[in-house]
Amino acid sequence: MASRRGRETKKNIPSQSSKAGSFAPTSAVGIASLVFLVLFLPAGLAYVFVPTLWEDKPESSIPFLKSSDVKNKGTKQSNAQAPSSNRYIAKGNLTLAWDTIRPDLLMQLHPTSSNSNITPTDYAGPDRCKECHPSNYDDWSRHPHRWMNALATESTVLGDFSGEATIDYKGGVGRFFRDGDLYMMSYDRGDLSRLFEITQTIGSRYYQYYIGKGMKGIEAADHPYYREDQVLPFGYWLGRKAWVPIVHVHDEQAESIRWESVLDLKPNENGLGIENSEVGRSRGLFDTDDPLPLTYAKACNFCHTTFPLADMLVRFSETIGPSLTEPSVFSMSNYLSHSRPDFWDGKEPPETFPSDELKSKTRKFIASEAKDNAVTLGISCEACHLGCSFHSDNKQTKPSFLPESPDLYIYTEPAKRDSGRTAKNVNSTCARCHVGARPTYAGGMATWNSTEHTDAMKGKCYTQLTCVQCHDPHKPTGKQWSKTPEQDDQSCLKCHDRFNETDVRLSHTHHGSGSSGDRCMNCHMPHINEGMQDVVRTHTIFSPTNAEMIHENQPNACNLCHLEKPIDWTLEHLKTWFGRTYDATKISKNYPNRNEPVGIGWLKSEHPATRLVAASALARENAQWGLPMLADMLDDEYLMNRQFSQTALESLINKKLNEEFGYWYYATKDERRMPIERFKKFLSNLEKTAM
Repeated sequence: MASRRGRETKKNIPSQSSKAGSFAPTSAVGIASLVFLVLFLPAGLAYVFVPTLWEDKPESSIPFLKSSDVKNKGTKQSNAQAPSSNRYIAKGNLTLAWDTIRPDLLMQLHPTSSNSNITPTDYAGPDRCKECHPSNYDDWSRHPHRWMNALATESTVLGDFSGEATIDYKGGVGRFFRDGDLYMMSYDRGDLSRLFEITQTIGSRYYQYYIGKGMKGIEAADHPYYREDQVLPFGYWLGRKAWVPIVHVHDEQAESIRWESVLDLKPNENGLGIENSEVGRSRGLFDTDDPLPLTYAKACNFCHTTFPLADMLVRFSETIGPSLTEPSVFSMSNYLSHSRPDFWDGKEPPETFPSDELKSKTRKFIASEAKDNAVTLGISCEACHLGCSFHSDNKQTKPSFLPESPDLYIYTEPAKRDSGRTAKNVNSTCARCHVGARPTYAGGMATWNSTEHTDAMKGKCYTQLTCVQCHDPHKPTGKQWSKTPEQDDQSCLKCHDRFNETDVRLSHTHHGSGSSGDRCMNCHMPHINEGMQDVVRTHTIFSPTNAEMIHENQPNACNLCHLEKPIDWTLEHLKTWFGRTYDATKISKNYPNRNEPVGIGWLKSEHPATRLVAASALARENAQWGLPMLADMLDDEYLMNRQFSQTALESLINKKLNEEFGYWYYATKDERRMPIERFKKFLSNLEKTAM
């Protein structure tokens, strides 16, 4: 018997086991491709997106499906056409079924429970949680998760809308002002004039981005620009109190081909040169049917808001499917008929509808508006704990960490699975959002953040280690990492306790006790992950001897501290200490100047992320000797690289480049030329003074 967790299922909800039909789901079939958008905004903000690719397979490729199952059913499909992949969607451990599950297959499956913790009525809301958990509630109220998404009000809007703040960008001017109680954003450049009314906010930690509708533009009157909430082109950098262009809504490309959403609502796919891009493609930006790719409901709100998990099984199967801990089958049509009848009332069997019509209904549901269907805006308690109405009414019954519903089936007996706080269950909770496609280093780890779970699973520690051992999900995160190096070490030493012995640790780290090289994470989780404002630690736990990173001349843990040392110095120490040797041909090819400081070589790398990490590392190590080379990065072809070079230089010289030299990283190449000349002249004079 399944445990009594979640809310009891309504008696009038039909069960799939009472129906016969033509579809046979299998968790091993991966046919439909749902494509989604993921952008990290500050504090782990993420955008996710609408399906753009639906691959139909011939009937013979669909296991257990026979043409006789659909013949003579009086369907709307002509010539007894077999259902296509639009009738079911397989992602990771999840198979979504539109068609009724065949009785003989139901014999192999088990409903996860007669109760539910994933439908809209199962969710109690954070105010109900507050009654018994006031401390956690207060902490959550100040957590960036809480403010991932909010309605635009006096208490939530953090940007400067005084009417005095502007941004000069791409030959035009952006303005930010109030119109009565409304928050407005405009952009004017020649014949292009845009005006937006802001309705929602995204983020609260380092940046705040904005969502709104177009009030004025160059698009036709019936364009969704004027009626759909969309991510707006400028955000507010809280630490700098400055308006800046948004980033990571698409692949960050060289400025000559970078997509500027304020100028063009859709990227020019003919000019981007990123045919093999995972990020841009996954964000739906190549869906030629979609005139407004950054529509918030179908491109972003998956990870910025708290929806019932049953909704997310359908809306976000690309991510939720792999996060499930075991193969599962979800009766999508049955769920929608009793919980979301506005999308599907179930009055006619799904088998009577053509595949294209089911595809259309699925896409419509994926584009659900958060303000109409979410439990809360932002990330609240039940985004992690699942629906807790039953728990709030029955305090002694603990919430399940696993999804449960009569519409969700598994292949094992529910009573045999552990629904408690296991490492696998806890980590799968974080995996509902913190996963996705990113550009990667040669070692496989992501170059920028918010896919921490994806990176973590590439290491070996997470069979026992859980995300919450380092990150308290209830405690507010500050602007900087708050734990001490000693506390960070203890996260590792809980398992690797042999290194508590001083001699054993020294023989492993080869660095003095308490030094930077003696810290576990500096070697095994170095700062190589771009986090919009800071370079943070990768969540892939790997060895500093990693051959791929060494061979490709990409950031290695040794030279992130010893930036001034040449590669031969590094190779000698890795050989002496750990017995590691490397491919001489690859080393010669990728380190043409063997006497050059590795940090300088990284600044000249063809790999954009390596240049960015080098700029940040020079500032972190206070490498004054690297100032002249770092100054060249102010003209890097990548906007994010120029941003991190600007802040690195400001840290090294203790001056704001925009105030002292008129330099902003987002300026055009022509606009940057004179400020860079002024800055380099300043450096030259500084060097002469120091001599």
